[in-house]
Amino acid sequence: MERLNSKLYVENCYIMKENERLRKKAELLNQENQQLLFQLKQKLSKTTNTNGSNNDNKSSSASGQS
Repeated sequence: MERLNSKLYVENCYIMKENERLRKKAELLNQENQQLLFQLKQKLSKTTNTNGSNNDNKSSSASGQS
């Protein structure tokens, strides 16, 4: 029984260590995702602000061509 407890304890420690490693990796990926999303939104808002009237004309002419 004592041996089984020791084995389960070691296995549990390994799982907790792996869980912490994956949690840190997930946090880094989330931060990277947020940065990329922010950059994309900035680019889209610049494009919309610069070509706002052009985008409207393109979409109406595209629908007229169908």
